[in-house]
Order: sequence, then structure tokens, then C-alpha cells
Amino acid sequence: MSPPVDLAAELLATRGFVHSTESGAGVDGPGMRFVFFVSGCQFRCQYCHNPDTWKLHAGREVSVADALKEVGAYAGFLKFAGGVTISGGEPLMQPEFVGALFHAVKQRYGLHTALDTQGFLHANVADDWFDDVDLVLLDIKHSDPARYHDITGKDLQPTLDFARRLQRLGKKMWIRYVLVPGLTDGEADIRCLATFIASLGGGVERVEVLPFHQLGKDKWHKLGMIYPLEDTPVPTSEQVKNAREWFAEAGLTVT
Repeated sequence: MSPPVDLAAELLATRGFVHSTESGAGVDGPGMRFVFFVSGCQFRCQYCHNPDTWKLHAGREVSVADALKEVGAYAGFLKFAGGVTISGGEPLMQPEFVGALFHAVKQRYGLHTALDTQGFLHANVADDWFDDVDLVLLDIKHSDPARYHDITGKDLQPTLDFARRLQRLGKKMWIRYVLVPGLTDGEADIRCLATFIASLGGGVERVEVLPFHQLGKDKWHKLGMIYPLEDTPVPTSEQVKNAREWFAEAGLTVT
């Protein structure tokens, strides 16, 4: 690997809040990833498995320099095996820190970068903010605006606008869709979303159908919150198969 690139002191001093990190993650972008889960999210998704990340100051405050040190131990491996993903929470809640961290990771280590987001706050950053982002993992939670609002507490349109923006910028996308029985498994709704995603063209590399799970339930309980999907079952293999087929029938690559 080439010698480390000197970075501006101001960029290295940029600070943000990180809830947690994971090294060796295999489900947050291509290959093996080092993942920063940053704090703060304005959504209140019914099936959220990380409600402990909702508050902006819920994590530890770090500088970009601190974060780079954490990546540095794995950079040689990640250069060939994967890269760095910033997830959350919602990364666009901390655009200055996240943008600076992406830039530093790209400049110092030359690693592949991925942003995991629902895109609601994209209008708060300029187009060049995405210059250091190689891939966007875009979470679209439903195709129907009313149902989307019921699930998240927010409007759908900004996320759809963000997808169009990424198309204009020529950014690669993986679309993520959480399959929840009785909530997001309707055939007509999935086919509607599939049609929209297909209209985004070749920038969409794949659609990931993510089966709902109950792994976050204990976190809701520990935080003293009522978990709205307490009795919701995980999807059957048949339900998952059907959803993937509906997306695939729109000409999409589905995993």
C-alpha cells in the first residue's frame, strides 16, 4: 500500500457521534466491510432494530482522525477484500462529519466507500458531497406514501427524489427492502416499487430483499418503548421467494 496521504488538519478535526463499529461485516456492501454506525435518525420505523441509535448524541464523540485510526488497522485487508460503509442511525443527520470521513478514507487509503441511507435529508448536501461515495445502499421502505408514513413517520417523496438524484449523478445503488408480513409484503405495492426502481436504469446494481426479524425487540424493551411489531411473525420462505420474484419480473437483479 502507498504511504499515507497527508490530510488537512481542519478535516481531521471534524467531529461527530459514532454509536458503534463493526469490522468484517459481510452484509453492508460488496465484500468484507468496516462499518461505522453513526448516531441520530429522524425516522421512527416500526421495525427498526437499532432504536438505540435514534438520539444524535447516543454514541461516542470522535474526530475524523480518531475514526481513521480505527480503519487503519484493517486498511490493507479492506483494499482488496471490501471497503468502508457508513450506516446508522442515519448518516445524513451528520453530513459534515460523514462527508469528511468519506473523503479522508478515500484520500488516505483509497478504499471503496458505501453510504447506507434512506435519503430523506439529501437536499441538505451539495452534489459534490457524493464525490467520495462509490455506492449508495438506499433503503426504500414502501411504495405507497400513506403506508410509508405509517411505517416511518416521514414522507416518501424525498427518498424517491434522492433516487432520481443518484441516477442523475451516475451513482451506483443497491436498493434495500425489508419484507414485513402484513406491512410491506403486498404484491401490488412491491410491483409498484419494482417499476419505479427499474426506471432508475443501470445504476441500480441489485435489489436486496431483507426478511424482517425480531432481533431488535429486546432493545425496544430495554429503552422502555412499546414495540409495535411484538407479535409480527418473520416472513416464510414462500413470502420471501414471491417478493424476490416480483422484483425480478421487473428486470431487476435480486438477492
